Amino acid sequence: MLLAFDTSSAAVTVALADPVSGVVAASSTTVDALRHGELLAPAIADVLASAGCGVKDLSRIAVGAGPGPFTGLRVGLVTARTMGDVLGVEVVGVCSLDILAKQSNLALPVAVATDARRKEIYWALYDGPAADGSRRRLEGPAVDKPADVAHVLAGLPVIGRGAVLYGEVLGVEAADVLEYPSAEVLATGVATGTLQVTAPDPLYLRRPDVTLSGGPKSVLPK
Repeated sequence: MLLAFDTSSAAVTVALADPVSGVVAASSTTVDALRHGELLAPAIADVLASAGCGVKDLSRIAVGAGPGPFTGLRVGLVTARTMGDVLGVEVVGVCSLDILAKQSNLALPVAVATDARRKEIYWALYDGPAADGSRRRLEGPAVDKPADVAHVLAGLPVIGRGAVLYGEVLGVEAADVLEYPSAEVLATGVATGTLQVTAPDPLYLRRPDVTLSGGPKSVLPK
């Protein structure tokens, strides 16, 4: 079975699917931006139990690689890598913005904008859906102030939490917006090859808040 989960947003979303057909056997989603570490493991256990499966039935793991806030994102990636090492199964990452783009049923090019905090958004642009439902990423992912990229997203349907938070700045309506990545879409997309997989490495897009010291500084007068 294919286990998929994403913790790149305020949602902790988990799904279990057939690794070939992508048919989802069980799923769970909880929105709580402060409890990723508490919620993910129980959600995985619940999904496995609901499908009547155990961890030994897993043949592959897919995880949302962000971009997203550091704390929540690392919970998912560390969990995926640890489970992969222990179980000896393949672990793949998928850009979380790609997941959101695939969730849209619009037969048009779309933009994805998620909450990057610090009054910024993570964003990317996508082509219209291909015959198999996949979407080609045209630009991004990137992180910017909403006002700085409003002209880039102008005229496109915008999907994601960023459209809810900054809809007025971006010039989009927030009604019926898909806010968070879906583990069901992640699982199905990976199983059917309609989502591009990468290494399970985090997409932070920002420079680290701290850097390694360059060593002690001399206090002697020059």
